[in-house]
Amino acid sequence: MMGTAELRNSERELAQFQLRIGVAGVAMLAAFCVLLARFFFLQVMQHDHYRSKAEDNRISIVPIAPNRGLILDRNGVILARNYSGYTLEIFPRRVKSVERTIDELSELIEITPRDRARFKRLTVEARNPESLPIRTRLSDEEVAKFAANRFRYEGVEIKARLFRQYPYGDVGSHVIGYMGRINQADQQRLEEEGVDANYRGSDYIGKSGVEASYERELHGTTGFEQVEIDAAGRGIRTLSRTPAVSGNNVVLTLDMRLQRVAENAFGARRGALVAIEPGTGAVLALVSKPGFDLNLFVDGIDPAVWAELNSSPDRPLNNRAIAGVYPPGSTFKPFMALGALELGKRRYNSTINDPGYFIFGDRRFRDSKPGGHGVVDLHKSIVVSSDTYYYMLANDMGIDAIAGFMKQLGLGSPTGIDLQGEATGVLPSPEWKMKRFRRPEQQRWYPGETISIGIGQGYNAYTPIQLAHAMATVAANGSMYRPRIVGHIENPRTRERQSFEPELKGKVPLKREHVEFVKRAMAGVTREGTGARAFAKAEYTSGGKTGTAQVIAMKQNEKYDESKVAERFRDHSLYISFAPLDNPIIAMLVIVENGGFGARAAAPISRTVLDYYLVGKMPPGLEDPTPEDEFDDGTESD
Repeated sequence: MMGTAELRNSERELAQFQLRIGVAGVAMLAAFCVLLARFFFLQVMQHDHYRSKAEDNRISIVPIAPNRGLILDRNGVILARNYSGYTLEIFPRRVKSVERTIDELSELIEITPRDRARFKRLTVEARNPESLPIRTRLSDEEVAKFAANRFRYEGVEIKARLFRQYPYGDVGSHVIGYMGRINQADQQRLEEEGVDANYRGSDYIGKSGVEASYERELHGTTGFEQVEIDAAGRGIRTLSRTPAVSGNNVVLTLDMRLQRVAENAFGARRGALVAIEPGTGAVLALVSKPGFDLNLFVDGIDPAVWAELNSSPDRPLNNRAIAGVYPPGSTFKPFMALGALELGKRRYNSTINDPGYFIFGDRRFRDSKPGGHGVVDLHKSIVVSSDTYYYMLANDMGIDAIAGFMKQLGLGSPTGIDLQGEATGVLPSPEWKMKRFRRPEQQRWYPGETISIGIGQGYNAYTPIQLAHAMATVAANGSMYRPRIVGHIENPRTRERQSFEPELKGKVPLKREHVEFVKRAMAGVTREGTGARAFAKAEYTSGGKTGTAQVIAMKQNEKYDESKVAERFRDHSLYISFAPLDNPIIAMLVIVENGGFGARAAAPISRTVLDYYLVGKMPPGLEDPTPEDEFDDGTESD
């Protein structure tokens, strides 16, 4: 019985084992069929797709940043160029700890706190960076040292990059402009303009001045190369290459020697100067003082230096020449005289008795000269700068006539210069006041407000370039040309030029005899009037007008005492001019902030600039150095 039971159990166990073997075999066959099907799907049906992906992993498309175009002055002097240098770059996505990597690198190559601060700022500002420089301008010795220890630093490489170089440092800084890292706002704008693909591989973009206004022309076209890479992402060999196309050179209307003379004439004083060629609108010099060294921005500005520039009370980053807004003071009087002649409000021999004040209602408007100038006609009113004459004239003309005439000369409107950031200024009128103020009592134009307008005070506020533009228009007998800072664009490969012809914006209907009268009255300023001392023994005849603009309003009948006023609240000094008298080739506005009387501060600067431009007289100690020498890396009335 026991033998039979054992046999039955053995048979049953064998059957169960065979069943299990069969099930396992079926399962293995099924799994093999699934694997075979998957293999067929991947290797046959999806062959092209995965081959393409494998090829993509093997081949990297590397953008090639183009050489940026040069910026030159009208005489071919290079103002902005490029130089190549080595940078030590960290690839953030390829390192475990950026901070630890920097610490380890500092044991091999010097990394200063400034380098660390700049790197930290770049991590915030840069747009999805593949790599960021921790050190720039590496020496050959540092490059060799890192190359020998390259295996120790995964995610760190040396790259050769092009950097911008500004041979003249801070001279012409607001015209030339600077470059900075492409940030998120720049990236968004490039995408909106549909040119973001052309900036792959480029880290910098023009931020101000010509660098920004002519970014498209200067940038060039990005190239690319196909590079075979290994598993670590390092390049093995180049498979194909499409070269980048260098940007075009931008040639300015600016005369760099004249620019240097003008900036030097200011010394340490704040202010602005704009010199324009009346017959073309070409800007010969455009000064905003103080300036700033453009080379500070070349490889990323130090955060502490950036903070200092932004917080300085001197506002060095502000382009005063096109964005500063100032009362014109008595430089407004020649335009008032011309308007009076054109509108029939005055004749050449129209005279008044100037007692040294003008009474309007219950208010007494004082002249700058106590006791007045006696009998004054229109010519003398400009020569001696009689406030009383223009108080009366403003009252006779009325605000609407004044505003209408000044608008024709371009005051209170952007000139359209080819630089970004131009301010509008203020041409006061009843309509302007209605828009400017909210309360009804503030919106009303009071007749007494017109009186101050006549001497360039009150709500009057214009940019230096607007005043220079108006002077150039008068000097050109009413022909108004758009101011231009760029003369032509040149292709560096073909030498083809795209020239910008003078753009006539319009013709102000001025009678030639009226213009000549005002010009000769302004010439009288330099011979016997408020500008005579500054222009004594000049070898040419110019026309000019001094101006003093109040910074703070004085109480009625309160006498201004400069010695009792803090320097930054003292009057501005202005001088408007053109030369030579019979055939003007330059028109200019100079303003010295808090400089006091126009004859004392602004007129001498104008004389220095005109002396150089007209007769080639170079100020002592200002011999023209080579750019390489300058470049380093590291009568008291108004």
